[in-house]
Amino acid sequence: MRLPLSVLIAAVVALLIILAAALAPWIAPTDPTDLRSLNLLNAEIPPMWTAEGDARFWLGTDNQGRDLVSAILYGARVSIAIGLAAVAASAVIGIALGLLAGYLGGWVDAVISRVGDVILSFPTILLALLVAGLARAFVPQGQMTVWMPFILVGAITIHDWVQYARTVRGSTLVERAKDYVRAVRVIGLPAHRIMLGHILPNVISPVLVIATINLAGAVLTEATLSFLGVGMPPTYPSLGTLIRIGNEFVFSGIWWIALFPAVTLVILVLAVNVLGDWLRDRFNPKLRGRE
Repeated sequence: MRLPLSVLIAAVVALLIILAAALAPWIAPTDPTDLRSLNLLNAEIPPMWTAEGDARFWLGTDNQGRDLVSAILYGARVSIAIGLAAVAASAVIGIALGLLAGYLGGWVDAVISRVGDVILSFPTILLALLVAGLARAFVPQGQMTVWMPFILVGAITIHDWVQYARTVRGSTLVERAKDYVRAVRVIGLPAHRIMLGHILPNVISPVLVIATINLAGAVLTEATLSFLGVGMPPTYPSLGTLIRIGNEFVFSGIWWIALFPAVTLVILVLAVNVLGDWLRDRFNPKLRGRE
């Protein structure tokens, strides 16, 4: 199987960004989360290739004197970690509920389907804002940095699980009617073993495609929430927080604080989307037939 050039480039770019974010504590010039290492005299220094730049700061510094390269690496680490956690949580919940709805049917299917319909009637960002806002009201301000990643994961998961559940439910309905499922039911195998051991392996492929596509959406949702001020705090920023901070200084001519985190976010989301689109096409039997 030969990968198209655009997909190969997207895979390399996404892998490099994810690896750089994962290795941020070891490759970043400084630790932007260590407030003791910050120096306000280094604040708002432009990129090093400009007339007023400093060779120590390749992309310049932000308003708190943080090296922007380090801030972007740590910010990408936070954004990707929250995105991956939200995708994992959504997939686990969605797969479990989709299997139950498709296999058991009846009132279980009706309840899960109607709850999913209600959730999908709300826009993703609006529902996430509501959940994040309510959670912030009950979390002490001093513990916000610790709890905010979990709040963001929950805010994203509460909407995204429905897509997994609907996909798994439809596939489970098809698999449930096949002879191999009827055979294991006749021999008295428990329902949970049938769902996990026989049906799940045959419905997992579309879930992997959805997870890849939703990773970009989860990272973008987290960035949006942080940009709107209900996400990660400035002391432990994500890419969205860095963009929000930089947006306050754009009209003052300090463009680099917002530009470079925004470019990183766009490249990451675009690369993951290209990979997700390719996987979706590969697992689509109609498109494979055309090839």
